[in-house]
Amino acid sequence: MANSAFMKPMTVSPELAAVVGKGPMARSEVVKKLWEYIKKNGLQDPKNKRNINADETLKKVFGGKATVNMFEMTKLVGKHLS
Repeated sequence: MANSAFMKPMTVSPELAAVVGKGPMARSEVVKKLWEYIKKNGLQDPKNKRNINADETLKKVFGGKATVNMFEMTKLVGKHLS
């Protein structure tokens, strides 16, 4: 039961749903799908792998930011889950 909050299905905002699909889904599933999207679209910075270069769709999730690091990404994505 240690990580039940991480596994609980959550409501996904319309902006995030454009990237990961419609919820509800667990936070762990959201993160997994987010990384699939990032890899599929080549959005990970090749020089600094901790940075994500957002496309127009991801910018809506990242509060308009063009580049975020992994830790910031997790925080920003959390705002789109309820």
